[in-house]
Amino acid sequence: MADSVREVGGQVEYTIGDNTYAIPASMVLKIDAGKIEAVKTDPGAPVTTPPTKSPPPDALDMPTARAVMKTSAELAAIVIRGGKVDPDALHAIEKEGDADKSAAANFIAADFESKRKNIQGASVYLRSALGFLPGNAVLLESYASVLLALGRTSEALSYAQRATQADPQSADAFAMLGYAWYASDHNREAIAAWKKSLQLRPSDNVRNRLARVERESEAEAQFRQQESNHFVLRYEGSQSPENLRNQVLAVLEEQYKVLSNDLGTAPRNIYVSLYTDQAFLDVTQAPAWSAALNDGKIRVPVSGMDQITPELARVLRHELTHSFVAQIVHGHSPQWLNEGLAQLEEGRTTAPVGVRLAALYVSGNQVPLNQLEGYFGTYTTPEAVVAYAEGLAAMEYIRSFYGMAAIAGILKRLGQGDSVETALRNTIHIGYAQLEIEITNYLKRNYKQ
Repeated sequence: MADSVREVGGQVEYTIGDNTYAIPASMVLKIDAGKIEAVKTDPGAPVTTPPTKSPPPDALDMPTARAVMKTSAELAAIVIRGGKVDPDALHAIEKEGDADKSAAANFIAADFESKRKNIQGASVYLRSALGFLPGNAVLLESYASVLLALGRTSEALSYAQRATQADPQSADAFAMLGYAWYASDHNREAIAAWKKSLQLRPSDNVRNRLARVERESEAEAQFRQQESNHFVLRYEGSQSPENLRNQVLAVLEEQYKVLSNDLGTAPRNIYVSLYTDQAFLDVTQAPAWSAALNDGKIRVPVSGMDQITPELARVLRHELTHSFVAQIVHGHSPQWLNEGLAQLEEGRTTAPVGVRLAALYVSGNQVPLNQLEGYFGTYTTPEAVVAYAEGLAAMEYIRSFYGMAAIAGILKRLGQGDSVETALRNTIHIGYAQLEIEITNYLKRNYKQ
């Protein structure tokens, strides 16, 4: 028995006690008050929604009076035990020889891990599910989704293409194909896929992404391209002199080595676009206080520059750090950590604001770090100044007292699905509350409060 059931963006979510599970709506024939129906294996909604994928539409409530579903009370309760996937139970299901049931069980395990932000674990279970139903569009599109989150772009593209072939009427599959094409730097193909998705089913998320990429394609229509070992640089010839371009790539390659050493990862094919100030605003629609943007591609305004400036060099180092963090955490990073680390890597310190920041912490008026986990882009300029300063203070303190290896360890654990609190405790052995106290003491010592 499921305690409650609702449909959310093509998935059927159900609760059993305190636990919530999900299964594609297309895999459920019927929901009623007392009869268990068979499971379909037709294509449907994806298992995960990582950063490269738009979130699902608004929820549509469904009857909740002790509804019964196949895979809820039966499979989910078997597969998920004690707050984790039971591998022995999963193996036992697979030994029964029922391909549909085995695929559904692995799908449930993947969904459970994706909700825990363990994208690598989700990918393993989805791969197993595909071993049982290799032509299932739900599984193909879901696997493409997690591959994108893991940065395995070429593989993601292949699976997304297979998903659209398996179900040419799936709006989700074409939406995912668009994301995969875009991540592969094929804007024209991405636009075509998203337009097909919208023909099949309206979606504000897909429509907004399509509009943004169309703006980008229009702005970059006449751009040229220059490459280095790890970067693809796009630029407007008349606005980006050769000397500037060479210096930009030199700074990026130098910082790439630093970050590879600090964080232990090595992203490939990082795309960088140099814009005029107006083109930057038109394409990104970033807040006025933003000096650059990294939305999977590094975008930097360089109007009027003929050589790199110290400020531009800092901006490049900052934005490149975000690319490295994304490679490790698969979108599962608190913004205070992400921005704090980026500021550290660009060479910034708390010294210019230290006295005021110390006073803020000593008085207890700082914004708690656990309230700074979300996106900063909606903040006003004063709010952003405080948020960035607090993130910098936190990361400066952690590096000073625990070392860069601890920061790399925190990121690794976040990428494995740990909560922020758990990642902190498993690396520096303190949680949010103690960290706030230690940051306060650090600022007091350094700025004599």
